[in-house]
Amino acid sequence: MAKAEAEAGDGGGAGGGWCVSVVKYRRKAGPAADDGPGDAGQPLARREGLRVLGGTGEVRCVDEAGRTLWATACSGVPNAAHISGGRVLVTTDSFDYTPWGHLGPALLLDLADGSAVAVLRGASGAVLRGGRFFLGLEGYDVFDTWEYDRDGVLVDSWRSYGHYVAGRGIRVVETDRCLPTRSRVVRLLPGGIVERGPALTDPVCPKPLVLADGSILVLDAGVLRAVDRRLADTVLAELLPVGPDRTWLYRGALRRTGDRLTVTLEEQHEDRPGRHVLHTWTLALRPGPAAV
Repeated sequence: MAKAEAEAGDGGGAGGGWCVSVVKYRRKAGPAADDGPGDAGQPLARREGLRVLGGTGEVRCVDEAGRTLWATACSGVPNAAHISGGRVLVTTDSFDYTPWGHLGPALLLDLADGSAVAVLRGASGAVLRGGRFFLGLEGYDVFDTWEYDRDGVLVDSWRSYGHYVAGRGIRVVETDRCLPTRSRVVRLLPGGIVERGPALTDPVCPKPLVLADGSILVLDAGVLRAVDRRLADTVLAELLPVGPDRTWLYRGALRRTGDRLTVTLEEQHEDRPGRHVLHTWTLALRPGPAAV
């Protein structure tokens, strides 16, 4: 079933390729456990001894001793936060279901006192240095990423959306939720330019993993791929390849612990709603020959 032992590209000159090998494979009936509540109580973001916490209808900032420095009310439930340039961007879920699902407002707050700088719209975000914030949204012909400065002023925009990977710029593992998909791994360049990298098969790839050399591990329709900083990609393992017209039956996830990867792929029975098979692989991850 699984083919492995491929070597990835050079990571943009940052540390050589990568290889994987299958250590263990398990197949069992039933869906994957829901890990949603597992992050309850964990900070949404940290910076220099400060922690930003989210609760129902509230964003709080506490110091190392746990003392509350400020608390700001919000009309939703915070789900993520990003800190840069003395600002904190908080994305939220709404209390009620809306035409945009549970999309709540995105709040740009002053990190010093929690005061509102701007109220924006977006489902997910990312930051680079100097108070540059990126917000993205998909749906209803919206498939866009917007860049805002620390004052909430729009400075750039791109026709792209998905999982953001910040580093030397912003790369995106796109998730357009369309069949056939046009999703790719791309890089966002100034002036709204989207540098197109490898095409994807799955319109909703799970969150990728980022390695030390900047390579991105992407689980794409049952195939584990590595994409380096130059957007060159290599297939590392063909675990359970899924045809483009069947990707809607599968939901995947990646997790890394040291030099081990855990890849899960939940398969829904096409003719029996509610019936699932869970595929789990444990992979050994190691630098390829080019990195030695």
